[in-house]
Amino acid sequence: QLVQSGGGLAQTGGSLRLSCRASGFAMNNYAIGWFRQAPGKEREGVSCITAYDIRTDYADSVKGRFTISRDNGQNTVHLQMDSLKPEDTAVYYCAADGPRSSECKGEGLWGQGTQVTVSP
Repeated sequence: QLVQSGGGLAQTGGSLRLSCRASGFAMNNYAIGWFRQAPGKEREGVSCITAYDIRTDYADSVKGRFTISRDNGQNTVHLQMDSLKPEDTAVYYCAADGPRSSECKGEGLWGQGTQVTVSP
């Protein structure tokens, strides 16, 4: 399973960090993606780190502000969110694809979701 932590409330320009910890499998050979869904909007992909950390991808809307990273010792993937904007407000989910996946499609396990709210 994937267990998320972090998130919460931040002001515009602030920072938050999300974490996604796996249990029952080794994360390093899975692609891990972060997705978000705002009220009334479709779910969108935010960031992806492919199996074995070969590549990281970001949505244009978060590029340069968000950073995805993996801590193999903790079997955890983090999403560092800086320079937050009100439009980043959403429920954020992590998801695993793999093993050995090079894409984040959200076709495997999902985390429970965590709310991120950015105030103006």
